[in-house]
Amino acid sequence: MTYLVNRRQITVEWGHCDPAGIVFNSRFFEYFDTSSWALFQAALDVQPSHLGATFDIAGIPLVGARARFMVPVRFGDAVDILSTIGAFRRSSFDVQHRLLVDGTLAVEGSETRVWVAVDEDDPAKLKSRPIPAEVIARFKAP
Repeated sequence: MTYLVNRRQITVEWGHCDPAGIVFNSRFFEYFDTSSWALFQAALDVQPSHLGATFDIAGIPLVGARARFMVPVRFGDAVDILSTIGAFRRSSFDVQHRLLVDGTLAVEGSETRVWVAVDEDDPAKLKSRPIPAEVIARFKAP
């Protein structure tokens, strides 16, 4: 199945970089997180802060993340970030990210997230919930 691809562009700021002017690796995980929320907003037409109330969930917490770095991303670079769903499962899903600088793949990453609600038996815990079919349908490519 082909899913919606959300594209956004950022310009690398000095504060994202190490003293050599190269983006510090942990910043890419921030880029991934922001891009995942932007993908959800684009697909579901819901502000990230309203996702929980709209779908009666506690959120979509991150349970795994990976990145592969091909070329350095530097201060001042215009970076295109393309994000899409890699796979939906019962209650978890993968988001794939590709970061391009001047059309060259610089970084690719993925996140695994879980659709969760407060556990009714123990409100101090979260419990996975099946992702509704209508949510998955909204991510299908037009």
